[in-house]
Amino acid sequence: MTGDRDRDASQRPRQTRPRDALGRPLPYGSVGVEPVSEEPLPPAQTLVTARGLVEAGRPFAAHEVLEARWKAGPTEERNLWQGLAQICVGLTHAARGNSVGALRLIERGAARLADYGSGSGPTYGLDLQAVVNCARDRMRTAP
Repeated sequence: MTGDRDRDASQRPRQTRPRDALGRPLPYGSVGVEPVSEEPLPPAQTLVTARGLVEAGRPFAAHEVLEARWKAGPTEERNLWQGLAQICVGLTHAARGNSVGALRLIERGAARLADYGSGSGPTYGLDLQAVVNCARDRMRTAP
């Protein structure tokens, strides 16, 4: 079953199939959006990059940037990065017209951010409640 997956030189799964702006796979040979790196960025750069991608209408790509950070970051920060990534997936569902999936993922992400915010971990300048409020507002105005 894994023989059909795209893999890099070390046989790790890598997605080389082109995708549209909302992360939907396109047929091989199609022109898709520029993929984001699967390498984790430093926290501040992760946030700047993810925000720019969301503002450019690419919340799925923002999720991938955040996912790379959560997988590479310290365990204590997992709820921060995973919560932000889930919110981006929720925004992706909203943009695709799936309001039920959008609400579920945004609320899962909000719960992770609330849990993380109740501790003393770094937020890297983010107002976590403002992020959640913004996501909820975007979800309500999505097509």
